[in-house]
Amino acid sequence: MHNFKQLDIWRKSQDLCIRIYEATHDFPKEEKFGLQSQIRRSAVSIPSNIAEGTSRNSNKEVVRFIEIALGSAYELETQLMIASRLKYLENSIFESLSEELISIIQMSIKFRKRLKS
Repeated sequence: MHNFKQLDIWRKSQDLCIRIYEATHDFPKEEKFGLQSQIRRSAVSIPSNIAEGTSRNSNKEVVRFIEIALGSAYELETQLMIASRLKYLENSIFESLSEELISIIQMSIKFRKRLKS
């Protein structure tokens, strides 16, 4: 069992989540229950699944939740690309969020690999 609050991956994904909320604040009103909501749910899912997974009793179970978090991260990446193409995000914000997300994905893959060994 791991203390999720001590994991860099959890802290960084929580920070990204806050930045996502800030970046999507000014999305068009018609996206409130559409893309804005989807992006936010994907972002929240990453640290949430890391936290839930670390409460499990076996590394196999933790890995399963890390994989769910990874799925949410890839979902978020796709949604950010769509938002960028729709011009809902400035390019500099999109690039910055994407860099943070890629870092979290890489950390998740390394953590999963370490747990599997």
